[in-house]
Amino acid sequence: MHNRIAPGVTRIATTKRDNAFLIDGDDGFTLVDVGWAKAPGVLLNAVAALGRKPSDIRRIVLTHAHPDHVQGAAELRRHTRASILIHAADRPWLEAGRVPAEGRCGALGRFIDRLPAFQWTPVKADATLADGDVLDNSDGLRVIHTPGHSPGHIGLFHEPSNALLVGDAVFNRGKLALGPAALAADPALRPASLQRLPHDLTTVGFAHGAPLASADIPAFHDFMDHLPHHN
Repeated sequence: MHNRIAPGVTRIATTKRDNAFLIDGDDGFTLVDVGWAKAPGVLLNAVAALGRKPSDIRRIVLTHAHPDHVQGAAELRRHTRASILIHAADRPWLEAGRVPAEGRCGALGRFIDRLPAFQWTPVKADATLADGDVLDNSDGLRVIHTPGHSPGHIGLFHEPSNALLVGDAVFNRGKLALGPAALAADPALRPASLQRLPHDLTTVGFAHGAPLASADIPAFHDFMDHLPHHN
């Protein structure tokens, strides 16, 4: 299932719980996140339904290196030859094919990362991203470093439409919430990181959950304004 959530921004549901996003650009698409191992087929079917071909995905931006965002990255690159970009702090995880023990603050997170089902084919990044970067030929996609869920977690702000893609910084599974603390690297960093997100928004897209349109943006701001300083 795919739908346009803002001008130039298309949401693709890779599972019932997970989303990726296509951003229109001058030279093709920028894909934000990939998903689990089976996600490439869903993504390529969506691209075909839009009347485009796999090679129209020119770059893949990963909000962070967790399996539900990167497990399909190696296969999708084989199909598309897209460049893969990630924040420098998460690059070692992407290239190792797993989250290291120090990448989760809780025992549950460390346990699941030892399971083969939560690891992935190591992927070499073509370039790294830093806070404030604007992607080339992406029609104004700006990187916002939001560490906490992972050291290199990023959000992406689509400047032409004022759409914000928050990755796993915020979940919207029935209600707005931070993700489970046990699955985060340093949950205490999250509230301060989220205060860096832009305020003038038309749409918010989540890696997990339904997007928020303009009428619901005040609820998003209210949630952000009432985050505790420590988690």
